Amino acid sequence: MALKNLLALVVLLGVVGVSIAKPYENPLRNQNGHRNPRAGGNLDLDYYRSTCPQLESVVRRVTFQYVSRRPTLAAALLRMYFHDCFVRGCDGSILLKSPFNDAERNAIPNLSVRGYEVVDAAKSSLERIWGCRGVVSCADILALVARDAVAVIGGPWWPVPLGRRDGRISKLSEVNLPSPFADVKTLKKNFVDKGLNTKDLVVLSGAHTIGISSCGLINNRIHNFTGRGDFDPAMNPSYVRALKKRCKPTTPRTPVDMDPGSAKKFDSHYFNIVAQKKGLFTSDATLLDDLETNLYIQAQVLTRGASFARDFSDSMVKLGFVEILTGKQGEIRRRCAFVN
Repeated sequence: MALKNLLALVVLLGVVGVSIAKPYENPLRNQNGHRNPRAGGNLDLDYYRSTCPQLESVVRRVTFQYVSRRPTLAAALLRMYFHDCFVRGCDGSILLKSPFNDAERNAIPNLSVRGYEVVDAAKSSLERIWGCRGVVSCADILALVARDAVAVIGGPWWPVPLGRRDGRISKLSEVNLPSPFADVKTLKKNFVDKGLNTKDLVVLSGAHTIGISSCGLINNRIHNFTGRGDFDPAMNPSYVRALKKRCKPTTPRTPVDMDPGSAKKFDSHYFNIVAQKKGLFTSDATLLDDLETNLYIQAQVLTRGASFARDFSDSMVKLGFVEILTGKQGEIRRRCAFVN
């Protein structure tokens, strides 16, 4: 295990030297020849070069320390980032606490979000460095932490353009995330509303290759789909039998792997199980109901995920531009859980 962790750290350190053109133009600015109203400003890979050049190495070190000890944090931190970007954009608003428990993190879908301590630890480390104090946004830290967490467990690495500002508003009432119970038509609209496309939907769904969920979210699918004690006909019967052994109607909190057989490894296996009708959520299974998403799934199965890592990296870069705050918008929080 020690050798595996050391190799992961070497990979993280090595990718820093990759040369990429910068600044980074907002990929959401023009979609299909039209200006996207959800697109914010541009970001820059060297945004903190003159103010806080230690940023990425500090965040990398902190993230490695946490995720190498608790690998399941990789999925948790990636999920946190996605949930942040889909509500008010990638502005770190999910990190904010409210004395009235009415912030984003208090919404039902976010009650199971974890990993806040990693972002806080990275921010605290940066605030102790003279040039970085009061300079680096929590939104940027979260974007870097999500990337580095995935890399620690052997997943793809992607460039993270920087320069986001922190939002000052976080409302429980505004949390409207893609639902695990949604059909593909609804999911496509969710993504289009954020300036993302159908390919981004199916590619980012591939993040379900890691992590766990709970039986409570699937009990209806496997025990009483139409109120007659039946299961969802979109599910593989053998998979249903396996799930029923683990998930009882009376034990909704029992954990269940999202990618059985490969839940701890970031790979393209997710598309294999979806093709076999073993997607855990309705939102996984429904990807077979759309021509474009279905074709992508079949292509990944046939090529053993030949393009998945590259596609995932591209979609993560796009996600990081959703409704961003830049320039004089928002603020740079001194503590990620509180506005200044």
